[in-house]
Amino acid sequence: MKKIGTMTRRGFIKVAGVTCGYAVFGFNVTRKACAAAMEFVGIRQQSVYAADRKVYAIRKSQDNPMIKKLYAKDGFLHEGPCGHESHHLLHTHYHDRSADLKALRDKGVQLTL
Repeated sequence: MKKIGTMTRRGFIKVAGVTCGYAVFGFNVTRKACAAAMEFVGIRQQSVYAADRKVYAIRKSQDNPMIKKLYAKDGFLHEGPCGHESHHLLHTHYHDRSADLKALRDKGVQLTL
């Protein structure tokens, strides 16, 4: 997101919208509209969480019985979530390949996505 001075474009648009609302409708109407919008956001958020609760029985990975079995004393990753084997299998590593790309471009290879 690009910044305009110390404010982002999105922040500027929000401030400009509220300022225009005050100028056109006055303080009371704009304040009520902002309160209604925030109330709508709260209701929407509650309904999304309620729907999520109905659809997914397991909402946290640490409550998943398969994960518990995986990290159990007799499980495959018995050392625990921060053990050497789980780190080796589940974590990724970054390798800088920009030099290889530059070499291909220097050869004239056209790279497209």
